[in-house]
Amino acid sequence: MKPAPFSYHAPKTVDEALSILAEVAPQDGRILAGGQSLVPTMAFRMARPAHLVDINNVRGLDRLSVDGGELAIGACVRHMAFQKQVVEGPLGALLGTVVKYIAHYPIRTRGTFCGSIAHADPASEWCLVAATLGATMVAKSVRGTRTIGADEFFQGIMSTALDEDELLAEVRLPLLPEDARFGFYEFSRRAGDYAIAMALATYRLERGKIAEPRIGVGGAEGAPRRIAEAEAILDGQAPSLDLFRATAEAAASAVDPMEDLQATEDYRRDLVRVVTRRALERSAV
Repeated sequence: MKPAPFSYHAPKTVDEALSILAEVAPQDGRILAGGQSLVPTMAFRMARPAHLVDINNVRGLDRLSVDGGELAIGACVRHMAFQKQVVEGPLGALLGTVVKYIAHYPIRTRGTFCGSIAHADPASEWCLVAATLGATMVAKSVRGTRTIGADEFFQGIMSTALDEDELLAEVRLPLLPEDARFGFYEFSRRAGDYAIAMALATYRLERGKIAEPRIGVGGAEGAPRRIAEAEAILDGQAPSLDLFRATAEAAASAVDPMEDLQATEDYRRDLVRVVTRRALERSAV
């Protein structure tokens, strides 16, 4: 099938893009960046936006730089940018690890980091990274600029705190300490398929004990989130396989898993147990 008719807009500046979006958003106007989620749904006519605002030629939205202890990722930065280490230290290594799990190579060359965040698919690897690390989303509109924390931004399956006339102009990830450890693990039916469950773990070691633990789970619920019950078990303890198993049990008990064609609730809960434990095991390597 082919997309339904739409009007195409190609702004060159952020202000121009915001002005157009303010006008067309009430008519189901959409932002087009990578288009790896939007265009297929348009082709099947599951989405019929009356207007597309193409931001690929907007100056400054390809920004990828360190600013004030954070990595600033502009709206047009592609997944492929993270195939190489974009920042020194654990954060760069973490992003380089996670990006390899995102779909397939052609999609990584066009899809964008911010587009994935704005789409808010529960199975999105970048959404899990943002939720676990406590990212800040920078939303712009003709009304001004506002920042939204990850815990407020993700509101459910493909649902965010963005208003219809707002552009997700930038996502800011806090840099991890030099001594931070991380582990990531996801399960999907085949390589490149959507994750049915995934987990990300980060922490530091102080005198052999875990400090500042973060455990995030994605794919299992309507939105990715940190699991406080699992983090509490890790905090102040020495890493061990038994500790990791106990933490994974806590994560599995804490989630409220979705049930769909891919998996039952019980199956997803079991997967949360497995992916959490394996993410922690990878962090200790």
